[in-house]
This record gives sequence, C-alpha cells and structure tokens, in this order.
Amino acid sequence: MDMSAFRFFFRTGFKLCILVFALLPASQAAWAQQAKTVNFPSEDGKTTLVAYQYAPDTPGPHPAVVMLHGRGGLYSTLKQTFDADSLSSRHVMWVKFWVERGYVALLVDSFGPRGYARGFEAGTNDGSRPASVNEITVRPLDAYAALKFLRGQPGVIKDKVFLQGWSNGGSTALSAASTTAPGIEAPTEATGFRAFLSMYPACAQVMRRFTSSYRSYAPMLLLIGTDDEEVKPERCAQLSGIAERNGSDWQFVLYPGVEHSYDTPTRKREAVQANKLAAEDSKQRAEAFFGKFLAR
Repeated sequence: MDMSAFRFFFRTGFKLCILVFALLPASQAAWAQQAKTVNFPSEDGKTTLVAYQYAPDTPGPHPAVVMLHGRGGLYSTLKQTFDADSLSSRHVMWVKFWVERGYVALLVDSFGPRGYARGFEAGTNDGSRPASVNEITVRPLDAYAALKFLRGQPGVIKDKVFLQGWSNGGSTALSAASTTAPGIEAPTEATGFRAFLSMYPACAQVMRRFTSSYRSYAPMLLLIGTDDEEVKPERCAQLSGIAERNGSDWQFVLYPGVEHSYDTPTRKREAVQANKLAAEDSKQRAEAFFGKFLAR
C-alpha cells in the first residue's frame, strides 16, 4: 500500500472510530433524558427512596416492571455522580428492553438514600453489610412502596405490575414473593405483584429466613448459572424444590457454565460464550414469562 492510500485509510478509520465512540454515549444520554426521577416513601416508614421511571411512547395504560439492583448498586463505577446519567450498562440495557416491549420500567435505588450509593464489594454477603439495607427484611419494603407508587400512576395497569431483581435484588424478589413477605399482609396476585423474575440470587439468605415453609404467592422465574462465583446455585435448586413442594408456581433454570452477572453487557462477561447465550435466553424467557400474564 502506498503512503497516500495509507493516509486515506488511516483518516477514514480514525473518523469512523470517533463516530462510533460519539454515538455510544449519545445513546446512553438519550435514555438518561427519558428518565423521570421520582421520590416516594419506603414502607420502612423512614426512608425516602429515589427511582428512575421510563415509559413507552405509545398510549397507555401499560404494564410495569419494578427493577431492583444488586449489591453493587444502580450506578456505574466509571461515573462520579448518582443520577439517571450514571446508571450501569446492565440497568440501561434492561430498561430499554422493557420499554421497547411496552412496559413502564421503574429502577429503584435502595442503597443511595441510605448512604451506600456505591454499593458493596463481592464477598460481603456474610452479615457484614448494614442491617438498614438487608435484602430479606428491608428491601422488600422498598419493593412494595414501588408497587404502591406505580399503582397511583394513571399510565400503569394496576394489576399488571411485575418485579425483577438481580443478585441482592434477586434475593429481595424471592423474599417479596413469599406468602409472608415483609411490606404486605396476606398478598395475592391481585393485591401484590403479578409475577417475579429473580436472577442469580443468594438463595441461602432466603432459606435462613423462611426455611422449609417457603411458598410464593405469585409465579416465579429463577435464573442462575452453574459457575456462579458469588452465590451457590445448589441452594437455589433446594429453595426451588421447597417452593414447588409447597405449591408455588415456579420455574427454575440452571445454565451450564454460566457466571454471576452473566447478563451484564461488558467485554469480560460476553467473552464467555455461555454467558452470552444465557443472557439472550434470559431475555426471551423474561419476555415470554411476563407476557403470558398480560391477557389474564
């Protein structure tokens, strides 16, 4: 290749790279601009929660999904602020996923209002985290506060509100689904959430609280990988067995070779082929799982 051709391809390639990198943050910023930052009281009676609400462009009312973050919190570690412009890539991806399918999406920050916006490191799921953010006894109170908030919105179908949680938030989803859940008395599919999606939760925490009596009042889809390095999938298999024996409407999916946070759209997670395949399968399952309750 002569020097003139080299300079042409260098300039063209460089401009293309600039364009690609310019478009990526613009897309993120576009979703941040769509967010409506809202506040409402937790059912704990002392915390004012912050949440980010997104709605489809189509006329409502719409079904809705309450979304609960994991132990790392809602925000990207690359940002120094804690707002809609700082949400991590996984949360933005799932918000986009649900909104494009006609759902109102509500991301609830349980940690920031309690002084822990940065979340917690891996390996701290041993009782060392503050009781004020406990995923089994406290965060369900946030979930039911979010349900109450959404049911007060004219653009939301009152009996079509779902709950999705990841990791620590996945454990919260399991606790909130219990027939003896904190934050609601004698829950049913009509008075509580319509269905639950729990992704790679710490099921051992749930089993300590509910033991062999655990039963969910609404359908549950639990997704986890065999190679999860943070939580124990065998505990989720045990909990699923207990829930099913007690009459729960329950689906348990165990992905071979899949790690924790497998649906996070980062190079590290997507470098594992099993993670990529599981992430795509999880989206398909999630859409079908919630979708089957919309016509009922």
